[in-house]
Parts: sequence; structure tokens; C-alpha cells
Amino acid sequence: MEEKNRRLDEASLRRLLEREQTGPEALVLRLAWLEGLTREEIAALTWGQVSFLDDRLELPDRMVPLDREVRSLLWKLREAREAREEPGDPHVLLSARERKPMRLESISRIARLALDRGGMKDVRLLDLRYDWIIRCLDRMDWPEAARISGVEVATLQLRFSASAPARKAPKPPPVQVDEFKLWKLLQTERSTAAGLAMWLGWQLGLQAQEMIALTWEQVDFQEGVLRLPDRCVVITSALRRILEEEYRRRLPEEDPHVLLTEQSRKPLDLPRLSRLTRAALIRGGLERVTLRDLKRDDCRDMEDERILQRALEQGFVSRGDVSEVLGLSKTATYARLRRLTEHGRLVRVGGKYYLPGTVVPPERHREVILEYLAEAGFAYRQDIVELLHIQPKQCTLVLRRMVEEETLIQLGQRYFLPGQEKRKVE
Repeated sequence: MEEKNRRLDEASLRRLLEREQTGPEALVLRLAWLEGLTREEIAALTWGQVSFLDDRLELPDRMVPLDREVRSLLWKLREAREAREEPGDPHVLLSARERKPMRLESISRIARLALDRGGMKDVRLLDLRYDWIIRCLDRMDWPEAARISGVEVATLQLRFSASAPARKAPKPPPVQVDEFKLWKLLQTERSTAAGLAMWLGWQLGLQAQEMIALTWEQVDFQEGVLRLPDRCVVITSALRRILEEEYRRRLPEEDPHVLLTEQSRKPLDLPRLSRLTRAALIRGGLERVTLRDLKRDDCRDMEDERILQRALEQGFVSRGDVSEVLGLSKTATYARLRRLTEHGRLVRVGGKYYLPGTVVPPERHREVILEYLAEAGFAYRQDIVELLHIQPKQCTLVLRRMVEEETLIQLGQRYFLPGQEKRKVE
């Protein structure tokens, strides 16, 4: 584990905080160590983000529970500001002389001086946030720690797995997206880069990397598709209108990428896209939802329907069919078909998958064949094919296995129950 992610001496930090009860040093140290704020978040923190009613800090991309000690310090600072009737700069941390938002360098300097006074010369301001993350992992799982820290689960595991308790990282449960809230949010954000990204994820299932690489040259309005490097994706009517509106707003000399930053009008990168969409989802009351969740739920459902539609049209689907339709790898194709089978939406017979009710499930093949022969006396392979509603090759395998087990007797092309083959067949 990297040295910067080591656990800090809690007793030493507590002694330091006892000495630093007032002034900007007291606030900076506590916001970093007890709330996990970065230097940039400390500098940008405003009173509008401090919710004394809900006991939390409402940052642009996450909600952080408000520590009791920090709450008390902020409350006293707020009362002091109001008593002095200072003009209303909304920032919590102001410079003593100019009464303006404190610069990043100043925040680092006062933290450094305070840590030096406390005998912690090898500790940085960022180390306080790292220690807060480690302590979060002591009492919560990876997804919850990711939600309040603003760091993705994979990044947390990469940086802090050696410092966190020895346990297997649980797989996050599927996120249930409130579609009503999401629809309202999409309408509100339809003209923003975050809104367009959420539309692309929710309705078309695009991955974040595909979104930031998307250019207008790939948007075929005439055919109504996005021409991605590995596939074409049909654009829904609602998304098509939004893309057309956005395209008409673009200036001829602007960058050809579909997603651009608001101010500099440059292509978005992945970190910026993540921050923008996370902030928008929080504003829409969907703080537990990520851009990836939209794709995981809605794109999967749309892809499932395409698989089931293919099964309806041709009577069954194979792994090759699904791989062709969705462009999935062999492993992903098998996992998708297995899930649909486990959920009862498909029935597997050999290498083919059928819609429920259109085929006799494998566990009943033996029973159905024996019942049929007990009544009919004998059967040809084609009779069993029509009885089970499966393919001839699959039927051959079933009958061969039953003959090898001596459950059936084969004479020529006909199949009998044991003992029935001796009867004269008219």
C-alpha cells in the first residue's frame, strides 16, 4: 500500500484539534479529517451547502453527513457572522484581511502550519481526507463509501483495499431507478451536456467512453441511427428531437463532438462527465443513481426485448443469434441467456433457447415421451419433434440418451417402450 494511504495517529489528531478550537485552521482541519473534503471543496464550500436541518453537507456531487463537532463549529461561525452583520459573501471560509473566499494556497499553508505545530510534519492536508475514507470503510461497505466520498468503487478498492478491513467487496445491489423522477430530470436538463449524456445512457445504452467520443458525423438524422465504430444504434424519437435541437444551436466553427463543456466549448473528458451527471442526478433527487445505473437497467431491458423478439420471430435463439444482435462477447452472451433462463423468460434446450410455453422444458422430456408412447404404442423421431417442439438434432440427442439408458427401444426408425416392440404394429 502506498505510504500516503496509511492510517494516521488518531490520538495525535485529536490532541491537535483540541488545541485548534477557533480560527480558519480549526475549520480546515475538521472539514478535511471529519468530513473528507478536498482542498478545492473546502475553498468552494458555501452556507447554502450546509444543511443544519438535515445535518449534512450538500456538495455538488455528493451528500456528506455532518459530524457533530463540525456542525457545532459551523453554527458558531454562522452566528458570529450574523452578529457582525457582515455583507453576504456566501463562502464559509473567508480570508481574515480581505473577507473574500480563501485561496487554495492559503488553505494549504494554514493546514501545514497547524500540522507542524501538532508535531505531524509528515502529514499532508490530503492525508486527512484519505484517513477519513479509511475510517468510512471501517463501518460501511464499498458502495456506501463511494457514494459519500465521491470516489468510484473501483478506484477506492485500488487505493484503499490494503488499509480497509479484510473483507470481500460486496457486489452493489441493482439500483432501482425512479423513472418518474428521472423523466422530470431529463426534461429539466435536456439542453445541458449532463442531460444529453443521461438521455444517451438511458434510452440508447451508450457507455461513457462512447458518449464523449461521439461526433455529429456519427449522428445520421436521415436514417435515425448513431453509427458507432462497432455497431449502429437506432435513435428514439424523443432523443432525436433533443439531438436536432442541440445540433441547430451549434456554430459552424465549434468542435464536432456532441458533448462539449459549457464555457470553453471543448470535448468533455470522463472525469468531467462523471461530475456533471452526478451533480445533475443529485439535483433530481436521484443521489444513489449513477450514469452507469441508467445503462444497466434500461439498456439491459431493451436488449432483453430484442432477444425475446428474435426468439418469437424464428421460434428460438442461439448464442450466435444473441451475439449477432447485441454485439456481445461469448462470455457476455452466455451470461445474458443464463439470466433470462433463470428468470423464466427463456427455456433452454441444448444450445437453443425458446420462449416459455412454446416448447416442452428439458426436465419434462422423459415424462412427456413416455406418456405419449404408452398411449400411441410407438413413434418416429418427427413425432417426438412435434411433441416437444424442439429441433430434430436436439430430439435425436434426447432419444439416443433414452435408448442408451434402455428407457426406450429403437427398431429402425421407430421408438417403443420396453416390451412394446414385440407387439405387432399394424
